[in-house]
Amino acid sequence: MERDIADEITALRNQPLEALTARYKEVFGVNEAPSSNKVFLWRKIAYHRQEQEYGGLSPKAKDRLAFLINEYDPINNKALRPSVTTAGKEVVALPSLRDKRLPIPGTIIRKDYKGQEIRVKVLEKGFEYNGKFYRTLTAIAQELTGAHWNGYSFFNL
Repeated sequence: MERDIADEITALRNQPLEALTARYKEVFGVNEAPSSNKVFLWRKIAYHRQEQEYGGLSPKAKDRLAFLINEYDPINNKALRPSVTTAGKEVVALPSLRDKRLPIPGTIIRKDYKGQEIRVKVLEKGFEYNGKFYRTLTAIAQELTGAHWNGYSFFNL
């Protein structure tokens, strides 16, 4: 039984986009797939099939996951977007100019580059690498490689 689901998922991976779209519609009972990205559709179908076969997360696991996302998710972290009371109404403060692809300040970004582990600390306004301050990840990537790199691409953010 376990081998059957693994074989099914492996076979799905090699399907063309049209077949994945049709399978997605069938599995989820919808008229339209939410994306035309082959990898996205394959992953969603594979996860759903495994969920059907083995069961989903327990309520306790779902609660814990929701707690962890709320507490530690750098994109949705409320500490970065505090609420403000204006005219007796609570509103979310204007988003900062901080790029949402960046983790919260204090996070260490790690990357293996040519056998060396690169560790960059995210600061409130910039980055620290080897005890030096940098305004951008691109500047760090350029220092490491000697070539112009997009910092987000280089560090896989």
